[in-house]
Amino acid sequence: MKKVLFVCLAVFIGIMFVANVFAQTPEKKETTTTTTTTTTKVAKTMTFTGQVTNMDTEAKMMTVKNKKGEKTFDVSTAKMKVEPKAGHKVTVKYMEMDGKMMASSVTVSKATKAKKAKKETTKTTTKETTVETTAPAK
Repeated sequence: MKKVLFVCLAVFIGIMFVANVFAQTPEKKETTTTTTTTTTKVAKTMTFTGQVTNMDTEAKMMTVKNKKGEKTFDVSTAKMKVEPKAGHKVTVKYMEMDGKMMASSVTVSKATKAKKAKKETTKTTTKETTVETTAPAK
């Protein structure tokens, strides 16, 4: 009988320790997480086609005018096959960043190149005209 009492006491003590462990609630740690969300606008590539009115090679700025208005572009990082001059028709691909219009590429129109080549050939050829005059018959 002592053995049964001893086993019951051991089980009772064991249950008390286990119940005590489950009764404890975990400590709540106060953690604050701050999330900062920064919204950056993705620069949208736009195009503008018109005639070059001013090309400043030192400042790397180009002014282009069309029916809608006149815009000035920063061409310091733009890809250009041919450097446009005043009077050339161009298409400018650009992005607006920090209030500045940054050109990514400048393409001189084929029509402008053809007109320029035609003008040069016209200048080199000379036209000879002969005028015949006849006396009036009496």
